[in-house]
Amino acid sequence: MFKVRVFLVSQAQLLVSQASQEGIGEFNMKRRLLFISLATLTLVLASGWNASNQPRASAQEATEIAEPTKASVERSRRTVQMLDNIFKQTIVMVTDKYVNDDDDFAAGSAAVLLFQKISDESDKTIRLIDATGDPYESANVAKNEFEKKGIEKLKAGAKSVDEVITVDGKHYLRALTPVPVVMQKCVMCHAHYEDAKPGEPIGAISYTVPID
Repeated sequence: MFKVRVFLVSQAQLLVSQASQEGIGEFNMKRRLLFISLATLTLVLASGWNASNQPRASAQEATEIAEPTKASVERSRRTVQMLDNIFKQTIVMVTDKYVNDDDDFAAGSAAVLLFQKISDESDKTIRLIDATGDPYESANVAKNEFEKKGIEKLKAGAKSVDEVITVDGKHYLRALTPVPVVMQKCVMCHAHYEDAKPGEPIGAISYTVPID
């Protein structure tokens, strides 16, 4: 999808520009590295967008389809899986390399900023939400029935949750994936995560992506 690739590259350029404007102090240097890492993530995502994600019908033809096909829903599921893997692997990498104490700029906070930028400037909505009842940021909570019920299912052991919705005649896949504690550094900023059982979700990433 050419427009998606153009958007992602523009986000990478913006992140690099923000990084270059930081000061030279130790904290800001770590923040620069974090932003550059997220910029790299965005470029990887842009370059990896291939023909399998191209629309299968023109806009006029799409309006004539009453329900999305199984194949188109599966394509959107694969898109969510690709985004989810890249985002989570990058957050872990940045935390491992650049977050060493609770004064450092958390990779999760950077991810929230990136998700907000993507949501504001594309046809996708991505959010990081809390699953513990004690969010790091008050805005990072489930905001609709799908997210609230999805969190319950994830905490009960579901690997992911999704559904197809229609908004203004356009079909979307709404999905939720779990975020467990995967390293001890997570506890630096979230002391209550220490009580989480292995594999238990302490958060989730919420996706809403178009079905083409």
